[in-house]
Amino acid sequence: MRSSDGPAHEVRRLYRDRAAEAGGRWHALITHRGTPVVDDDADAVLRGYSVQKLAVAVAVLDAVDRGRFGLDHLVDVPAGIVLPGSGIYALQTVWGDRVTVANVLTAMLLVSDNTAVRLCGRLVPAREINEILAAKGFARTRVEPVEDPHRFFLGVTTPRETHDLLTRLAGGTLLSPAGSAFMLGVLRGLSGYHDGVRREMSSEQRSRVASKYGADWEDGFASRHEAGVVFDRSGRPALVFSLFADRLGDVLNYGGTHPAVRAHAALGPALMRLAD
Repeated sequence: MRSSDGPAHEVRRLYRDRAAEAGGRWHALITHRGTPVVDDDADAVLRGYSVQKLAVAVAVLDAVDRGRFGLDHLVDVPAGIVLPGSGIYALQTVWGDRVTVANVLTAMLLVSDNTAVRLCGRLVPAREINEILAAKGFARTRVEPVEDPHRFFLGVTTPRETHDLLTRLAGGTLLSPAGSAFMLGVLRGLSGYHDGVRREMSSEQRSRVASKYGADWEDGFASRHEAGVVFDRSGRPALVFSLFADRLGDVLNYGGTHPAVRAHAALGPALMRLAD
């Protein structure tokens, strides 16, 4: 038995038991150094909700890599573009800022800012976002265009494609080295989301997890998703997780007490042990 078999078995057991306790339908892919640990209906096409902001960020950073604009390019934030919900821009009460593309992406990835999605649409229209994703080999991950070409709904993905996006991002094959480092640095930021996988971790361990959370509800059922990369102590990507759950209850609970989020939190220390 390899030394990694114990932690891998623990991850599989926790995933099975905690998903059953949380209820709903689960769809997941977890790999350790490329080897599947959990592969559960990972090709299901689902609304990604805010996990889909990963794909939007990739499209914007691809445009940066191609020289369309730089991270220091300035974007206006008028009052009419501001959306309620998660993020920071809606909290300001007064608007009229000019912010950098780096600021927009940081707000979108670190605190899941909804207004930042609209700002990204002003930089890269919906149709072009989908073209970039298709060119990068993502067959199902798409934003949903609307009449205004610069606005869109976040659309759909699969746990496997989200996992692939993160694997390639961490491996340096999806974006330029600078783009990859920027995006992963934000996702590993200690001011980000901690209710899920990172909840029961030290600050040092949290800094080794690049994570993005997504949650919403539709037709009377909740969805709670989380996906990310766990780095080992030497800084190498060791584990990638893509956890999607829909048809859940407790639809208006976006906090750490939601049963699916509790399941993510229970998995976190086991994922870290496996990565180490």
